[in-house]
Amino acid sequence: MIAARTPLFVALLALSACSVGPDFQRPGDADAVNWSAQRGQTPSQALDAPLEAQWWTLLGDSQLNDLQHRVAAANLDLREADARLQQSRAIRQALGGDAVPNVGADLGYQRKRNSEVGLSDPSGKAGKDNFNQLDGSFDLSWELDFWGRVRRQLEAADANVQATEESRRDVLVSVLAETARNYLQLRAEQDLEAIIRSNLEIAQRSLELTRLRRADGVATELDVAEALTQVASIEARLPDSQKRQARLINALGYLLGEAPGALQAELAQARPLPQPPRGVPVGLPSELAQRRPDIRRAEAALHAATASIGVAKADFYPRISLNGSFGFQALQLSTFGDWNSRTLGIGPSLSLPIFEGGRLKGMLALREAQQQESAIAYRRTVLNAWREVDDALTDYAAEQRRLASLDSAAEHGRTALANAREQYKAGAVDFLNVLSAQRELLATEEQQVRSREAVATTLVLLYKSLGGGWQQTEQSAQNL
Repeated sequence: MIAARTPLFVALLALSACSVGPDFQRPGDADAVNWSAQRGQTPSQALDAPLEAQWWTLLGDSQLNDLQHRVAAANLDLREADARLQQSRAIRQALGGDAVPNVGADLGYQRKRNSEVGLSDPSGKAGKDNFNQLDGSFDLSWELDFWGRVRRQLEAADANVQATEESRRDVLVSVLAETARNYLQLRAEQDLEAIIRSNLEIAQRSLELTRLRRADGVATELDVAEALTQVASIEARLPDSQKRQARLINALGYLLGEAPGALQAELAQARPLPQPPRGVPVGLPSELAQRRPDIRRAEAALHAATASIGVAKADFYPRISLNGSFGFQALQLSTFGDWNSRTLGIGPSLSLPIFEGGRLKGMLALREAQQQESAIAYRRTVLNAWREVDDALTDYAAEQRRLASLDSAAEHGRTALANAREQYKAGAVDFLNVLSAQRELLATEEQQVRSREAVATTLVLLYKSLGGGWQQTEQSAQNL
């Protein structure tokens, strides 16, 4: 007898292990780009060295390092992403209940009276009197997942959790990059203010010299008026720079979850704009898909969409459940719980869709279309990642070359201004030459600061496009 049942039992086990619908296949990564070979030996040569997870440390600024650690712990966007991740995990936990037997208990008491002309009256009083009825039972229900509907449902839920985790990492990468960008822009504005004040001192000395020359009858009122105009126009640049500094400090405070002005005392003191190295480690191109959270999220979304097709296909098949119940029923409390008052029921139940009006076919078509959309979205995300990396590397190299030219131009501009002032003192040139040289120098030095800022912020965009930052932050959190 046992031997006769063994093949049937083995067949049921094999059937319960199958899952309808396509199995997820991880898509191949886009062709790697050999960016070092494309660009040759440039000042910003991309080094195929391991990616520095805490890439902001390449800038060598301790205050920026501190801000990055603080923003990873306090940023409100990250905390909101944490809440979404908790929701996703809670949904997965709730769906996990379908994979195990559900057991419940019921206990009830009723004061009843049945119909005198009804079919039966368990009290034996033919419906002519009231009676007590006590019921208590343990109930079990378990869907036998022969077609893998529950397994595919949990597979999709796991993939959705993974997608939510990657979304949080993507927020973290963006927040770290935004913090670094705002900090670098702040330091650039402070450098620019220092340049404006330095040029203002030069203009004021030129004004004093012009007034002395006018008193000696060498200069004219026009020269004095032009010198005054130069001083006023340079002074007019200060409020705009100070306004931008205040905005950037508030932006950093917002990223840290602080009120406006909370970081004023901490960041108002000027510090030099940090400069990155010429060669930067970018890791291996083939690892980009493992580093960028948006690519990982797109892959998880594709996985969830693929598993959902299996859920839709399983809905075409019968649902078989095993149901059981054991309890007690009695009319008197004194007999409730006696072995003779027991009730028992066990057996399978089957639910088979016969006519659904096209609902199941429509749902399957929807899931298949969603899977196609997710596959296209994955491909688009990968191509966009390569584009962003390539653009950032190109911009970084170009901006370094521009900065080298501006450094040379600023040095020549300072020499030209000094010569113009000396020649003006000697009466060899008029004051217009001094004004022209100072305007050109101020414009060049401003471009120089902006170019330094662009080099640093382009490095930020490069490491954002490479997906750096979240790995080290998560490792640090696990060590706490």
